[in-house]
Amino acid sequence: MKRFVAALCLALLALPAMAEPVAIKVGVLRQEHSRETLSILDIPAADDALAGALLGAIDNNTTGKFTGQTFDVVDEKIAGAADAPAALDRLTGAGVALIIVDLPADALLAASDHLKDSSALLFNVSAPDELLREEACRANVFHVAPSRAMLADGLAQYLVWKKWPRWLMIKGSHPEDELLAQAYRRAAKKFGAKIVEERVYEDLGGGRRSDSGHTQTQRQMPMLTQNAPAYDVLLAVDENGVFGGYLPYRTWDPRPVVGSAGLFPTNWDPGHEQWGAQQLQNRFRQNYRRGMNARDNAAWLAMRIIGEATTRTQSAAPDKLRDFMHGADFSIAAFKGVRLSLRGWSQQLRQPILLSDGRMTVSVSPQEGFLHQLTELDTLGLDQPETKCRLK
Repeated sequence: MKRFVAALCLALLALPAMAEPVAIKVGVLRQEHSRETLSILDIPAADDALAGALLGAIDNNTTGKFTGQTFDVVDEKIAGAADAPAALDRLTGAGVALIIVDLPADALLAASDHLKDSSALLFNVSAPDELLREEACRANVFHVAPSRAMLADGLAQYLVWKKWPRWLMIKGSHPEDELLAQAYRRAAKKFGAKIVEERVYEDLGGGRRSDSGHTQTQRQMPMLTQNAPAYDVLLAVDENGVFGGYLPYRTWDPRPVVGSAGLFPTNWDPGHEQWGAQQLQNRFRQNYRRGMNARDNAAWLAMRIIGEATTRTQSAAPDKLRDFMHGADFSIAAFKGVRLSLRGWSQQLRQPILLSDGRMTVSVSPQEGFLHQLTELDTLGLDQPETKCRLK
């Protein structure tokens, strides 16, 4: 026995030394979100988006044990967009060339331009603006979050499938609300629905919770929705969360509310549990003591995309990762029923859109019967013949 142990030890010593793991640093550049929400249940957590990236790194490191790679997250939380250039310089100065970004559209574009002379890649996990994927598309920005058009198309398909084609639209008074309204107008035309009337809710300021007693709201919302043409659903267009949450159960006519309240389209919801999603939800809750929201999931998915690309290419070089993600071999599992791929023309991740009521997934788009010559996922959002993107 002693001879066997001695021989085994000599054999192990004779093996070539194991290569040191390749350390891959991934930055998370994020801006604090407003805590002024209609419901206290919607107040963003301190680790909003960051938690998703951290869980993605844990998952990547599980595989990394076998591929000789380790993934670390470098958090850069800034007070405002003006602080982004300095934060980017700190990240790139620390050797970070892959950066998950949770910033508004204008700040994301500024970040992209700031890094245009570097090899760094940015992964957009929150900004839904079509401009980022069209006229202002950038070669160093990948879009994990769905666009407004994808979200609007996902909801529109379900409403048309349900034979609820007449919509009364009430939109907010902010510029983002008009951009979202444009997406719904386009979706209605695309799928054969009709917006019977548009109304505007003016944001006059004031506290979102303290100044909005239920008695006052109970009187305002019926007045806002009365004397409308015949309609099937009330479409709330309220990207800033000013009034949409007040509409369900308070409309003049008894109609479902959809859009920014009631039944809403999203890339992820804490109640989603199909296709094995429950295990992801359980792991997230166990680690971070809350539900996984849409930004968390997009950040997790961005990290998993980075993990998949670095594993398959055995490289952390941004140019090699970009080439792989554009290739036919790239796809990623996301607990949404199908593997996701990339739209090469705009660098937008194709993905199903969940329709949720805040408690469970009601349906998932694309809906049955909405066909496409390549993939039904391209029925959501702008297709290649429509794009104005010229990556630069």
